[in-house]
Amino acid sequence: MTAITAETSRIAARARAADALAAHGIETAALDARILVEEALGVTATDLALRGSDPVGRDGAERLSAYLARRAAGEPVARIIGAWEFWGLTFGLSPETLVPRPDTETLVEAALALGLAVDGPHRVVDLGTGSGCLLVALLTEWPQARGLGLDRSHGALRTAQANAARNGVSDRAAFAAGDWAAALAGPVDVVVANPPYIASGVIAGLSGEVRDHDPRLALDGGPDGLDAYRAILAQVPPLLAPGGHLLVEIGYDQERALLRLAAAHGLSARVRRDLSGHPRVVAMAVPA
Repeated sequence: MTAITAETSRIAARARAADALAAHGIETAALDARILVEEALGVTATDLALRGSDPVGRDGAERLSAYLARRAAGEPVARIIGAWEFWGLTFGLSPETLVPRPDTETLVEAALALGLAVDGPHRVVDLGTGSGCLLVALLTEWPQARGLGLDRSHGALRTAQANAARNGVSDRAAFAAGDWAAALAGPVDVVVANPPYIASGVIAGLSGEVRDHDPRLALDGGPDGLDAYRAILAQVPPLLAPGGHLLVEIGYDQERALLRLAAAHGLSARVRRDLSGHPRVVAMAVPA
């Protein structure tokens, strides 16, 4: 790893960091280096541009060197800095939560596309809430809505609660331990979920950034990847209010399976694709 000392300038530190990460085969080396430099030094992109010649200092050099060693070893940037952006909001992370991914924003888009009144008093439930990113994002878009996030992990629930406070919706968000919707009482207007949907046998072949750093509980969807969907679809339909909706994120190859499951439970279903054109969300409802 290229040495970064207390006397190294901020701009030189960023360049050396990018070179070091690129040498380890990291495709996003330049972006990762910028994020890690800003985090290690406690500066913004504007600070780097206007005061790039300032030295990083001893503490900054030590923090940045430690961050770069972790990134070179395969740890994701989001895990290193302990937070990530989703829907324009910042979410803290913990070992029990997934890193919010851009593809999951498709689920927020699909919920907003339902055409519900922006200022309606919607009742929203997020199953397997994790970091709380889905619930918090929807509550920021629906300012009169109230929501409940359920998760089996108490660590995830603490993280989600902190994120609701961080993003100003804690007065309208509650969190509780639960196994999907088993203990939930209706009626509910919108249920969202990004459940584990990777087949158990596939997990060992995932990239190290996912396999070694994301919680297995949030990845493992059982032998065929559909265990969570079966549980959710067995529990949620009776809880939906008239005109209510269930929206779930899916894997790229699960569209047909989810459409079959939806039909088996008497639900109409529409598929929304992500920016890459892959099926990403199945929106379900009781037919009118």
